[in-house]
Amino acid sequence: MSLINKEVADFKVQAFQNNSFKTVSKADIKGKWSVFFFYPADFTFVCPTELEDLENTYAKFKNAGCEIYSVSCDTHFVHKAWHDHSEKIAKLTYPMLADPTHALSKDFEVLIEDAGISERGTFIVNPECKIVAYEVNSGNVGRNAEELLRKLLACQFVAEHGDQVCPAKWQPGKETLKPSIDLVGAL
Repeated sequence: MSLINKEVADFKVQAFQNNSFKTVSKADIKGKWSVFFFYPADFTFVCPTELEDLENTYAKFKNAGCEIYSVSCDTHFVHKAWHDHSEKIAKLTYPMLADPTHALSKDFEVLIEDAGISERGTFIVNPECKIVAYEVNSGNVGRNAEELLRKLLACQFVAEHGDQVCPAKWQPGKETLKPSIDLVGAL
């Protein structure tokens, strides 16, 4: 079953960001673009490479009006401990959400129940709190933040220009398509 246009359920979780704890809820994402970046667990192998890659492009996401939320089933205390012991994680400035009750992992349908961890799921959520794009990878395959940014920008473009669509490898400023009967079979 597709999660496209599914509204994110109400939630309230603890987070670690900029060396402090805070609460993040659905109210924080309403009216803004968001990326929920689920990963299996802190103190693992592929995860720090992905989270560092996200940090390296974080300013571009912020410039696009989008907040990044990394999410694992670890507690906010574990996020802080990882931050304190990993050079890669110490660089992070975006919120790391704690999901020890699995509420977010269940809502986004990425929970591996018998392991108590999340799949490697990436979700773009629009200002109406609805999922407009997502991808789930196996735990041993890392993701690319630049491609995620490209997808976000494409989602934002089509949200603003509903009569146009973005072809493969579309980049901002490049040509889009306007679906019409004239295009049927012409591409």
